[in-house]
Amino acid sequence: MTVSRGRDSLALPGPTTVPHEVLQAMQRPAVDIYGEELTAVTDSCLDDLRRVFRTEQGRTYIYIANGHGAWEAALSNVLTRGDKILALESGRFAVGWGEMAEPLGVEMEVLEAEPQRAVSPEALEQRLRADSAGEIKAILVVQVDTASGIVNDIPALGAAIEASGHGALFMVDAIASLGSMPFEMDGWGVDVAVAGAQKGLMMTPGLSFIAARERALAAHANAGLRTRYWDWTVREGDLHYMKYCGTPPVHLLFGLRKSLDMLFDEGLENAFRRHALLAGATQAAVERWSQGGALAFNVPEPAERSPTVTTILMDDPALSRLLDWCYEVCNVSLGIGLGPLGGHAFRIAHMGHVNAPMTLGTLGAIETGLAALDIPHGKAGVSAAVDYLGSRLKA
Repeated sequence: MTVSRGRDSLALPGPTTVPHEVLQAMQRPAVDIYGEELTAVTDSCLDDLRRVFRTEQGRTYIYIANGHGAWEAALSNVLTRGDKILALESGRFAVGWGEMAEPLGVEMEVLEAEPQRAVSPEALEQRLRADSAGEIKAILVVQVDTASGIVNDIPALGAAIEASGHGALFMVDAIASLGSMPFEMDGWGVDVAVAGAQKGLMMTPGLSFIAARERALAAHANAGLRTRYWDWTVREGDLHYMKYCGTPPVHLLFGLRKSLDMLFDEGLENAFRRHALLAGATQAAVERWSQGGALAFNVPEPAERSPTVTTILMDDPALSRLLDWCYEVCNVSLGIGLGPLGGHAFRIAHMGHVNAPMTLGTLGAIETGLAALDIPHGKAGVSAAVDYLGSRLKA
């Protein structure tokens, strides 16, 4: 017996739920890729991405790629073989970004963090002060690590770089945060930022984005790893097809245009507040469930928990049973543990096109599964989530 009829419930941290309006925007005939209509869509998307990244003078670029493609694009446009980068560990993905540079002939050093903790600004400043020769050319960090559920304090890290007096480029992965929480590229001194379409920007996978400010563009002029597909200079060409180094992703652009319109219609600050509320509700439920001893937060410090994804520690075989039960019985897809957390964690996304009924429904399915499978857990986690939202949404 299942209760799985009805709409699919996707609680993965990417790809996230795509709004019907975005899907409908893509359901149209192809257009002339050299015509004014598509050129105008490209120009408007590039301009509005600057609004989301919060940069006045920075340049934006659209790639037909996933986030890993944006990683390589960012690296190849500012670095040269033999350069050294510093990856700030806080889970899986900053180091993964740095690993993409190694086959290009770039040396990676990892600034290790305490397990399950965000990057320490003090440790970063200390390491940069020790690099008196300026060997480190770029610093890589994620704002949100979707594997661990950690959120890093990007303005504090930017302030640490400034305090050190170091000249390394500050490069931030905002793939799991852009459009879902504050990001101030100019205000925080970020030189390069990367993002993907399929998370907070509510699009299908297939597009990634880069924003680059003055110092990055200056480094680009002498970068030795530039290749034609990723090259920012090529993409600054006068002809429309040069923005994509070939045929534009026509229907994805129509979807992106709609998703940006929806985000601006809601208002960025309202979107940030919505994500914070749904994260708080999720964490209230997990806090209650953890009292049974079988589950725990991967991130012990509440201030370092992401507003877009919550990672919960839980070991097999109970973990596999719960994930299978939620999918097979309730049609709810949850994120699995990645890397070292494989088989030891699951993840609840509260990111992108998501509202209170969707989040509460996901939490309800999980709590029902915990009860049906006799997995020890504190009771009334969903009630705790409801109380959390009710106390903060009083008329």
